[in-house]
Amino acid sequence: MPAFNILAVAQSGRLTYEAVLLAASLRAMAPRFAGKLYLAEPQPGALWKGDPRVPNGPARDLLQELGAVFLPFESRVFGQDYPQGNKIEALAALPDEPFLFLDTDTLICGPLDQVAFDFNRPSASLRVEGTWPQPELYGPGYTGLWKTLYDRFNLDFVSSLDLTQPDEYWRRYLYFNAGWFFHASPQAFGARLLEYAQSLRDNPPDELVCQELYPWLDQITLPLVVHAFGGGRPGPELSGLDGDITCHWRTLPLLYARESDRVVQVLEQVTAPNRIKKVLREHDAFKRMIWQGKGAEVRAMFDRTALPRREWVMRNAIKRAGLWLR
Repeated sequence: MPAFNILAVAQSGRLTYEAVLLAASLRAMAPRFAGKLYLAEPQPGALWKGDPRVPNGPARDLLQELGAVFLPFESRVFGQDYPQGNKIEALAALPDEPFLFLDTDTLICGPLDQVAFDFNRPSASLRVEGTWPQPELYGPGYTGLWKTLYDRFNLDFVSSLDLTQPDEYWRRYLYFNAGWFFHASPQAFGARLLEYAQSLRDNPPDELVCQELYPWLDQITLPLVVHAFGGGRPGPELSGLDGDITCHWRTLPLLYARESDRVVQVLEQVTAPNRIKKVLREHDAFKRMIWQGKGAEVRAMFDRTALPRREWVMRNAIKRAGLWLR
């Protein structure tokens, strides 16, 4: 397997501290990783109200000490109004080598070299709920909505379907969480992702008139691009992602609520060194969840063998307990 790079997006605020945890866990848990960790950093400009960059100071210094390489890029299409678009526009700034994109709220729990990536067959995360589309009573169903998008970009719709799933059930259709995805060429993949996303944003098909495109635009376009490059759903060779090797934890309360004992152990092990702890304690959620015991309180609220099927049930329970922190 060729060496590959990791791309994540870092900005001022919460994403800075998430990036510190990502970089620290990569260094600690995947010491044989041979590529570079690039932190794409949007630059100030007309599409940002303030300066989105990671400010100079202890967190930025620690990220560089941990081996992260800051990668500046210009926001020409999305910016402040749709920050999820950063992951789309940042791809053009990467060296044109195989890449794995990770959201900053990802914890590395094991050796990435054990994942059998085929960078010529892109894939993405299936740790996702059926958030889009939401068919209307008198409008097109899942088949009609998704087929419209495949037709828009001259893609074969039928070959994208999981025929083991029932018709009009959301899992029958190719739909990913954009928390991780990979391909051999960030330039080609990023250009196609930007083309599709901009097309749907600026000129959505009539069939989508009742569908919300935000904040789902990246997740709507991602399966189309993966399919366009000959990829699809992840196979068993990628089971370490969203498994024993990576954890897309989303928020610390959700991590403590639903993730395995191993993930919690890695989180607390990686954040224990003083140089890591000193920086992460500056963010309230990290301080209160990890070092003031609030994470343990959340963990005691849930039985990991019988978790609610829908994430919003956990979120609401945690909020009612006054323990929802981001």
